[in-house]
Amino acid sequence: MAPLLSMENLVIAYGAREVLKGISLSLDEGEIVTVLGANGAGKSTLLQAVCGLVGIAQGTVTYAGERLNNMKAYEIVLRGISLSPEGRRVFPTHTVEENLMLGAFTRRKHTGEIAAARERVHALFPILKERGRQLAGTLSGGEQQMLAIGRALMSSPRVLLLDEPSLGLAPILVKQIFDIIREINKQGVSILLVEQNAHRALGVAGRGYVLENGRIAAEGPAAELKSDEKIQEAYLGGAALKKRPS
Repeated sequence: MAPLLSMENLVIAYGAREVLKGISLSLDEGEIVTVLGANGAGKSTLLQAVCGLVGIAQGTVTYAGERLNNMKAYEIVLRGISLSPEGRRVFPTHTVEENLMLGAFTRRKHTGEIAAARERVHALFPILKERGRQLAGTLSGGEQQMLAIGRALMSSPRVLLLDEPSLGLAPILVKQIFDIIREINKQGVSILLVEQNAHRALGVAGRGYVLENGRIAAEGPAAELKSDEKIQEAYLGGAALKKRPS
């Protein structure tokens, strides 16, 4: 069976500088796949390429058998792919509810679907229902991250792209976010997760890829990556972290 989402020999360049240098990876239906790597490895660029936010110099992005190259970003959302971006990027002078409704812009003619999506988001993030009239800019960092994920879910995606969802959050909130990622996946959403917290990411994902300088340096089942000594040293802080709970 063909993967739900795949990238083949993907090259992304900013001027003369290649950021991604022939990347190939895949996401199957129902999977959580994580992409690890240091700052500047090209992780966010990879997600932006899937979403149509950066141009593709070479290679292909294919989703559900359809080539996404050169599609507009909103067309890709309509097909079932949604992004929760790095840094949350909520609209601070809009209310929580207004931010959520912006995530449903592709379904504005389908009020029943929007209402159902809102109910699902409120069930995952009760705080967003409580704070519906509050300005997004006054939320805590953790609440803004929940809003960013909730906004992405308002389009009822089949594939959710998560870019650094734990960045800048306290440990207790990081655990909460990863519990929610598991629950979203249980509800039938396939997830491509970019994350610097390698321990948490490999704990929730089934497979993973490691990017270094725009190339895939390692890939495989999450358990194998977690036990790889080189990956432990580079991303997990050494072998001592093997015994930490996921």
